Amino acid sequence: MPHPPLEPLSLPLDRAGWLSFAGERPAERLARVAEIDRRLVAETALTTSERLDLWNDADIALAEAAAPSHLLSECHPDSDVRAAAEAQAQAIDAAQARRLLDRDLWHVFSDADAAGLDAAQQRLLDHLRRDFRRGGVDLDDAGRARVQELADRDTALSQTFSRHIREGRREIRVPAASLDGLPADFLAEHPADDEAMVTLTTEYTDLMPVREYARDISVRHALVGAYNDLAWPENEAVLADLLAVRAERAALLGYGDWADYETETRMIGSSAEVRAFLDRVAEAVAPAAASEYARVLERLRRDEPDATEVTIADFWYLLSALKREEYDVDAQLVRSYFRFDRVLDGVLATTARLLDVEYVPVDAPSWHDDVRTYDVVRTGERLGRIHLDLHPRDGKYNHAACFGLVPGITGHALPEGALLCNFSRGLLEHDEVVTFFHEFGHLVHDILGGHHRWASFTGIATEWDFVEAPSQLLEEWAWDAEVLASFAVNDEGQAIPADLVARMRTADAFGRALEVTRQLGHATTSYRLHVERPTDLQAAVDGYYRSASPVTPLPGSHSYAGFGHLTGYGACYYTYQWSLVIARDLLSAFAGDLFDVETALRYRREILEPGGTRDARDLVEAFLGRESTFDAYRDWLAGA
Repeated sequence: MPHPPLEPLSLPLDRAGWLSFAGERPAERLARVAEIDRRLVAETALTTSERLDLWNDADIALAEAAAPSHLLSECHPDSDVRAAAEAQAQAIDAAQARRLLDRDLWHVFSDADAAGLDAAQQRLLDHLRRDFRRGGVDLDDAGRARVQELADRDTALSQTFSRHIREGRREIRVPAASLDGLPADFLAEHPADDEAMVTLTTEYTDLMPVREYARDISVRHALVGAYNDLAWPENEAVLADLLAVRAERAALLGYGDWADYETETRMIGSSAEVRAFLDRVAEAVAPAAASEYARVLERLRRDEPDATEVTIADFWYLLSALKREEYDVDAQLVRSYFRFDRVLDGVLATTARLLDVEYVPVDAPSWHDDVRTYDVVRTGERLGRIHLDLHPRDGKYNHAACFGLVPGITGHALPEGALLCNFSRGLLEHDEVVTFFHEFGHLVHDILGGHHRWASFTGIATEWDFVEAPSQLLEEWAWDAEVLASFAVNDEGQAIPADLVARMRTADAFGRALEVTRQLGHATTSYRLHVERPTDLQAAVDGYYRSASPVTPLPGSHSYAGFGHLTGYGACYYTYQWSLVIARDLLSAFAGDLFDVETALRYRREILEPGGTRDARDLVEAFLGRESTFDAYRDWLAGA
């Protein structure tokens, strides 16, 4: 008989339910893992296949505990629920580290007979043995104990670092008269107080319009400066400790540096290759970046005749001004076509068409009234469920990211994921539309790739430096005239004109090289902080950004304190450019037709649906029919 259809997770209805969900449910899953581990060690007659099945059961329980804990710690409006989730996330990370240091568990698999295993089982066994070694199982008793301490400390420091950012919103007050250039809807939402002052926050809903439209340089510098000091000085010592913990852990485990440890399981393979890749990108982008910088500096001097450099606080304003003046692309006109509700509908409709799915709205409990929930359906079959939490609020994650909620396991659970973003409820910048497509790319990857037997390979389970490629690819649909015309409509009912989209695409090429150098600054900071561990973080990071880009950081700023990627991405922010090289190559397969049915089907089946069941290089080669190359990325840079 066929199995009954799987049902989505039922989320709690009240505060007591959420506190239990955040605290007791993960604890129960951890108890289940402990019992499975006891069986693995005690039941010596188990076959290798049976051992792998039990390990998978434990992986499922860990994932069912970890995913909601990490999500709720970043988004639940109740601080007690966030704290409970954070505590459980720490306990889960500790349990995962402890298991990989357990020699009794290690012996269950180290000498296991691999005869008769299928390819997926062999892959799982190979990964397991690798992960035990990376966990430190072969160290002596003192070494294993120290690695456990360091792993626990990493988790605690990372949580503190993220919490300081999440709760670190800042405000500045500026004269209402200094907001010349800001859109009318922004000004209407920011009325002056009795002293003719306006309060601005470091939330994206204020930051992005101000840095792009404010003609008053002092306002731009004040708000970007406040944003660049988010979570400082609170995170200064936290980051120093985190870097020290990771360096000691890498050394104990026999790696040259933390980047060597992290990259062993990634496409790039080593710390030295990260440095070489960043150097290669820097060399490729340098000529175009120098040319663009001369133009933006000249434009700044029209407003500020004595200017000697372009800072990061001027960057977006100057690009917007030049695109308006030289490419006839007025960002305020462009944003008039991107009211939030229509953008949401457009993202759903576009990805539904591309991936042959439907999104069916669901009236279901969630952690906040802002959350929109949809079932992902194809030909009547529910494939998973998504939760969209898209507007800012106090205590919530303040960037944009995809989080898992339920790991999809064949015959056991449907995949569920969530987007945490911070979009305005009114008009969006086109950059935010691109961000929405990007993050949604992660979400559909998680859902479509979430139908596998093995928890280690389900969902977004590829090498970490590949995970951005599908999302970066989906950004291209946010630049397509046909796609945009289907949802980008102004309040008079007029669709965005195709010639405006064409000018936007042309204008987008300007500033591309400088944007890559800005990303190189992030990647260099991420990498060199972990490799060099400077004592003066502010001076070192200032130097990293200045070496990577002619666009300079604000003097005395501490952007590293609010650089949230330093926890999850560690030394590996290079991932974004590495994945972009692949994404530009994947795009070439569509040959100008973004909705070609055959290509879209092949993309879905060869890139998204396999999850982590195959190496990323094999996924790419299966889709392209060849290995990926640097050529499409180089051509994209040449268009700058």
